[in-house]
Amino acid sequence: MKLLAILAGSTALAFLPTGLAAQDAVPPESQTEAPQAASATGTVREGPERRFTGADLFDLAIASDPQISPDGSRIAYVRRSNDVMSDSTRSAIWLVDTRTGEETPLAGQDGNAFSPSWSPKGDRLAYVSTSGGSAQLWVRFMDAGEAVRLTGLPTAPSSMAWSPDGRSIAYTMLVEDDAPKLGSAPMNRPEGAEWAEPLEIYDLLTYRADGAGYLKPGFEKIFVIPATGGAPRQLTFGPNHDGGPLSWSPDGRTIYFGANRNDDWQTDPLEGEIHALDVMSGRVTQLTSRDGPDHSPRVSPDGRRIAYLGFDDALRAYENDDLYVMDRDGSNRRLLTGDWDFSPTGIEWASDGRAIYAQYDIAGETRVARIALDGSVRDVVEGLSGGGLDRPYTGGSFSVSDNDAIASTGGPPTRPAELRFTRGGDTRILTDLNRSLREAKVMGEVRKITTASSHDGMTIEGWLTLPPGYVEGQRVPLILEIHGGPFAAYGPHFATDNQLYAAAGYAVLSPNPRGSTSYGEAFANAIDKTYPGNDYFDLISIVDAAIAEGIADPDALFVTGGSGGGVLTSWIVGKTDRFKAAATQKPVINWATQVLTADGAAFFGTYWLGAQPWEDPDLYWSRSPLSLVGNVETPTLVVVGSEDYRTPVSESEQYYTALRLRGVPTALVKVPGASHGSIAARPSHSAAKAAAILAWFERYKQGWQR
Repeated sequence: MKLLAILAGSTALAFLPTGLAAQDAVPPESQTEAPQAASATGTVREGPERRFTGADLFDLAIASDPQISPDGSRIAYVRRSNDVMSDSTRSAIWLVDTRTGEETPLAGQDGNAFSPSWSPKGDRLAYVSTSGGSAQLWVRFMDAGEAVRLTGLPTAPSSMAWSPDGRSIAYTMLVEDDAPKLGSAPMNRPEGAEWAEPLEIYDLLTYRADGAGYLKPGFEKIFVIPATGGAPRQLTFGPNHDGGPLSWSPDGRTIYFGANRNDDWQTDPLEGEIHALDVMSGRVTQLTSRDGPDHSPRVSPDGRRIAYLGFDDALRAYENDDLYVMDRDGSNRRLLTGDWDFSPTGIEWASDGRAIYAQYDIAGETRVARIALDGSVRDVVEGLSGGGLDRPYTGGSFSVSDNDAIASTGGPPTRPAELRFTRGGDTRILTDLNRSLREAKVMGEVRKITTASSHDGMTIEGWLTLPPGYVEGQRVPLILEIHGGPFAAYGPHFATDNQLYAAAGYAVLSPNPRGSTSYGEAFANAIDKTYPGNDYFDLISIVDAAIAEGIADPDALFVTGGSGGGVLTSWIVGKTDRFKAAATQKPVINWATQVLTADGAAFFGTYWLGAQPWEDPDLYWSRSPLSLVGNVETPTLVVVGSEDYRTPVSESEQYYTALRLRGVPTALVKVPGASHGSIAARPSHSAAKAAAILAWFERYKQGWQR
């Protein structure tokens, strides 16, 4: 299980880099004038633009959430594509015939559609759609070609699961509660009077969340609704969250789910147990009982066993999830992956009930494995991708049919993830969502690089994205681009940021220093309670390796990174002046302020630093990049989303102000309306942010001084 990670307009116009036109950085709504004919004095292109530009972000599409039909003949998947008119990503559901490759649109033409889920017989498809306004549960009858809306819910449904007989659909939904009250208004408001908004009162430990803002009071609960329509019935109650995924027993009498239903759920953020919910009576029975997060139950085809994920909570910064199997009453629990040093996710039973499919990351790449009940592991699909668009994170998803055919997302590092189909060990790409990009643009080659850390000889891997048309032996400017998390990993995957940087003539180095996942639990926990720290030496060592290979120009080094990568960027410039310029994105600068203002107050201090700020202030200060700001000489740009609640805006503002007071060249870039997780969600923002960073680097690469 990847524990809670910190870390996944006008300003940009001042920092346009060479080779990017102004319209690449301007949000489309600000482009109000009609295109004009070319001027006789303007620049005339000799041919089409062959390099990747910010404008190309609007043409991208990516496959996600592939759901294969029970008989393996069709795959419903979510096609996410960028829309230039709304400057947003639209989600639609498409259907692909696995034999012919024929594609058919199913939902999303008049609103976003996502979360497809096949009925047990494959004759219907449930999904969520915003057609008509708010997100609701819909069902499409595949033979008739008709879709009906089942719900009119006040909040969005999620974690849908069909009953085995296809007659019901279970889902989870936030049930809003009354806000806490203190006192009352001084008097009744006179008719027609315009008073201020009432007081906002919060009493939860986590009262705001990144991407969601200030939270409405309420709890996630489990519901069931007839699959042909009717009134939904709430099945769980009480002051706690009952979340998905949900899994039905074959007889349809029980739904299994994971939740922390303890009274101290607010202050014990990782705790969770597997529960059995009797559908008729609503009785909930707890099946597991250990200190740690048991979650993601999946019932075997014969209903006799339950597979689930979890680990013993040792208060460490990172733990691999392990795969367990127990009898349906919670007895005879067995660990299947005790000797397998990776973290499985997205588990699904094989149709014969003799193995479990799981997705996992290894050395920056993502695969699907078949894990037998004796613990033996065999890879069945490689090359998954789809962790995002802007940076090369591991990721992707898969599903399995009743005849063990597999749908997944993946593809080469020079294009976004496509839909793939695997049967009998043979994998085919079924879609070509970015054909125009593939045919018209020359992308930067991605190659692996490995070195030994100067700290202790530990092997450190990374990936170099080279400028298009790179000539061997040519030295080029290098951007060290550090991933967030910090418990995450980069790999040979498509990334718009890297390709934009490469198109501007830079080599981009995407390393996995200690603390990264996919290299085993010990490698990830090498930064437990010591972050940032020795990961600095890993990063400098792999930069030196890129220089030794004759690629990186040692006199033109630059560094950037977001979230955890922002932490390390700020740490690096406090340790060395080797880099010409830096751009720290949504960093943590002061751990004391981050721990007490971020949306994971119960987690960060306990698990990452091992103490609260008042218990060990020296520890907090010694790990805070702000403690090194007196050493910084590197011109450093500071970038943050204006609604970031994970590494709150005040972190970036502290650093910007400290750099200004010291006289270090800096500027503060805020991405309007962006949360921590959505800083690159809008295509214009993603392009403008990359343009601003490139312009900052160009300024100092050329030796310009203000």
